[in-house]
Order: sequence, then C-alpha cells, then structure tokens
Amino acid sequence: MIQAGGQLWHRECFVCVQCFQPFQEGIFYEFEKRWYCCHDYNIMFAPSCGKCREFITGRIIKAMNGSWHPDCFKCEICQASLSETGFIKSANRALCRQCDAQEKSSGLGQYVCHKCHSVINDGPLKYKSEVYHPYHFNCSKCKVELNSDAREVQEELLCLRCFDRTKVAICGACRRPIEERIVHALGKAWHVEHFVCAMCEKPFHSNHHYEKGDKAYCEIHYHQLYGNTCFVCNSVIIGEVFSALNKTWCVDHFACAICDRRMKQKTPFYEFDKKPACKKCYKKLPSELRKRLKKEAEQTKKKSNCL
Repeated sequence: MIQAGGQLWHRECFVCVQCFQPFQEGIFYEFEKRWYCCHDYNIMFAPSCGKCREFITGRIIKAMNGSWHPDCFKCEICQASLSETGFIKSANRALCRQCDAQEKSSGLGQYVCHKCHSVINDGPLKYKSEVYHPYHFNCSKCKVELNSDAREVQEELLCLRCFDRTKVAICGACRRPIEERIVHALGKAWHVEHFVCAMCEKPFHSNHHYEKGDKAYCEIHYHQLYGNTCFVCNSVIIGEVFSALNKTWCVDHFACAICDRRMKQKTPFYEFDKKPACKKCYKKLPSELRKRLKKEAEQTKKKSNCL
C-alpha cells in the first residue's frame, strides 16, 4: 500500500492522472489534489526559467517578476550567482551589491564607504557584502586596526596574521566557514549538507558519489548522464542494450507502453508520450491524437536538425 495525500492506494492504482503510468523513481507532484508524473507536471504547470526558458524542477528563485533556476539567476554585470547572496534591483536589472556600489560611485570612479558615505581612496574592506574604509574596524582577535587584507570569518573580521592562524576550512558551496563535519571532494571542502548531486541536489551523506569534471553525481544520475541505465527498472545495464527515443532499456524491459508486450529492437513502433508503442496499439488511438503526436514528432525532428 502507498500513503499519499491522507489516502491509501494500491501500488498499481497510484499512477499519473494524465498518462496513467507509474511514477518513475517514486517521484510525483500534487496539484489540486491530483497526482502527476514529472514529465506531465512540467508540461502542464511547471514555471519556465527567465533566462534559459527551460522548465524548473526543484529549487526556484522568485525575483524580478519571474522564476529562475538558482544557477541562472546572476548579476547582469559580473555574472556572479545571486541565489545565496541576494540582489539589488537597478534600472530593471538584478545586480550584486558590489556592482551596484560600483555603478553608484562610477561618477567618482571610486568606492563609497557604506558607513561614512565618503570616497575610499585606498583599498576597500569588504564586510557582509558591503565596502568600508578599513580603519572603521579592528581585528576581533588582536585588536589591531585593519587594512584591506582583512578576512571575514563567522561574521568577525580578522587581520591577515590572525586569519592564517585559524586555518578554518571554507565551504565550496556557501563560502562560509565549516565548524563541524567536513567533506573533502573536487579539490574543495564542503558542509555535509551542501555536498549534493549536481542533478537531484540531494546530499550524499555517507553514500558513494561519482565525479565528472568539476561536478559530483549520485550513482543513478551519473549513469543516466554518462552510462547506460534502464528506463524501466532504473538499474545499470550489464550486457546488451536496447536504445531508442534517446533512452536505453534492458533486453527484457523493452516493451509497448500501452499493452506491455515485449518487443525486439527491430520491431516497428511509434513514439507515444516519449515511450515506445507497438503498431497495433498505436493504430487504436484516436485519429486526432495520432495527428497531434505526428505533428509533435515532426517539430522535434525539425528542431534537432536545426541544431
């Protein structure tokens, strides 16, 4: 039995209300007390990113009268990520605090101190995303007057000598000091909860992870991207692989999505909801639906040819 929405379901009855297929990996979305698979929910309800125009699943940034992927919401001047640091709206643009301060002081060609609002002639001190004259602060450890080499640690300012003595590891995700358990990977240090899969954004904790380039992946998504994973059982395929519709199947799992009849790789089939459908089942579909499916397939093929 499966419990969802305060109700109990037979496993075979708990399916997407749009395509009537079981939920892949047990992932589903609720909208107005109806359950949808990831694909159909995206098509019908998911917001589009204001930059890349792709559907947004997972974390959403709501800003500037739009929705954004965290990685797409960046300062329009320096392209620094704004998802964790916040932003300032300037001339209908999202800017980081530093670029906003630089624009405001561009007429003077210098930084303006956030405390005394006068021009900073020498190097500025950056503290909590703002710029100051260094002489407004003293080292939290030795009390010496600071200069522009000062470092921020746990919301405290330290001179360079005291900072070197602390040797505090900085998280590669949030850029804040790590006080408890540390994960070392990809040449960086991470908070345990911030070391996540680049696809599903779930923490690895004690689970094994795979590295590719400068990103880390869980086993499932690594094989989905760089290996062969069965579309049905979601297991790594060992041996012969059936490839179709930009997906891969185990030999025993390549079957019609409607009647579940097993097919060979050379068996004629049609695409139905991004899954294979045998010729017999496809011909039973309403003519209007077949026309729409054919038109969608032609548009997809035309788009891929353009790329």
